Amino acid sequence: MSLRPFYHALLFLLGLPVTLFVFIFYLFQKNNEAYSKVLQETRASLLGTGYRERLKEDFKQQLIQKQRFFNKPVVEQSIDGEAQKWADEEFNKKVQATADSAFAEQGNKRATFRGTFQELLQNPVFLTLSFVPGLLMYALILLYSNFYLKYILERLVMSIFVIFGVVVLVFTILYLSPFDPAANLLGESATQQQIDNFNRIYGLDQSYFAQLWHAIQGIFTFDLGTSYEGNEDVAATIAGKFPVTFTLTLFALLMAIVVAIPVGIISATRPNSFLDYTLMFIALIGLSIPNFWQGLIFILGFSINLEWLPATYNPSNWLSMIMPVVVLGTALTASVARMTRSSMLEVVNEDYIITAKAKGLSERYVLWKHAFGNAMIPIITVIGLLFGGMLGGAAVTEKVFNISGIGSYIVDKQFVPDIPSILGGVVYIAITISLVNVIIDLLYAFIDPRIRSKMKKY
Repeated sequence: MSLRPFYHALLFLLGLPVTLFVFIFYLFQKNNEAYSKVLQETRASLLGTGYRERLKEDFKQQLIQKQRFFNKPVVEQSIDGEAQKWADEEFNKKVQATADSAFAEQGNKRATFRGTFQELLQNPVFLTLSFVPGLLMYALILLYSNFYLKYILERLVMSIFVIFGVVVLVFTILYLSPFDPAANLLGESATQQQIDNFNRIYGLDQSYFAQLWHAIQGIFTFDLGTSYEGNEDVAATIAGKFPVTFTLTLFALLMAIVVAIPVGIISATRPNSFLDYTLMFIALIGLSIPNFWQGLIFILGFSINLEWLPATYNPSNWLSMIMPVVVLGTALTASVARMTRSSMLEVVNEDYIITAKAKGLSERYVLWKHAFGNAMIPIITVIGLLFGGMLGGAAVTEKVFNISGIGSYIVDKQFVPDIPSILGGVVYIAITISLVNVIIDLLYAFIDPRIRSKMKKY
């Protein structure tokens, strides 16, 4: 940790009381150790041999020869002072090296701050007394000792800055929006006094920075305030709507993984065949179909004509979730299938795959053991990116199937614009996407040992 300035400084600040105690103990130990006596004896011995005077004379002659070589005047006083300076530096280095060697030959070890700290950490009494004042420092050391925990902590800290940036950006856009919340909610018949009273109640008459600070403060204190429309508690409302969207997106993701990965592998193992062309053509159709049109076709076909599935979402009826999941997951399934095929085609022609086949391993073993694992990195990347896009893009599907989720909630509120409600919804989505990205990055290390090795060295 001492090799990285940020962690070094953070460790020092978190454990400042303990560090100061160890430093005082180190100074006391350093002044009372036998090394000081060996150092003094070595210095006296070298001074008695005239070593420093000889060094000074040698440096002085070198400087004189240098001045004469460049045809410069020889200034005795200047040369004498510079030779003395060089001689003192060289003499001190010689004393230090000789004393270290003599001290080591006696079987002793020179006291250092790091060594003193390590010795004290092995003392149960010191650990007990320093546990409370050094709790944060020990927690940081524990986290740093496990590279997975350290990586997760760093990514979570980075996510906080990402969320902060998202809040600033979204609030700025809403602040600059031409829509007036007071005029939109109170109507055209509202008087100026009513509009001013509305702005004063919700703090809209304050400056940009004051409103931004209140928004950030509310988000980081988990107090999202009340909505302009309906005077609802934003946190409670979003907490009730977000699970619906998350469940819808999660089932769509599972459908895409179960369907798309086998389809991509089959296409890659039979490239340029009729089956390959057929599967990829279907995937291309899935990418090209708009969600709202596909949803309307599904409602017309499976709900109105065939009467197999309900046309709108009902939390008490699991059948009502089938069509929204399929509609939302169609584009994701097509994208993952095409990415799986491309990634597998790149891997199956690598030298290690050819070598594995030449060793007599079965095609299925080579495919799953060697090819699929190495092809997973880009597939996981696409899944993570599209999952985040589905969370924010589920509004169209929710509108078609009358789902009261976070996507449709944000869309309804943005035309007011209801700043607390929109910020709350966006922050919920940003937090979820940040956590998904952390999981994706950890899956990289779990799948690829090269990435795991780099994480350990980081």
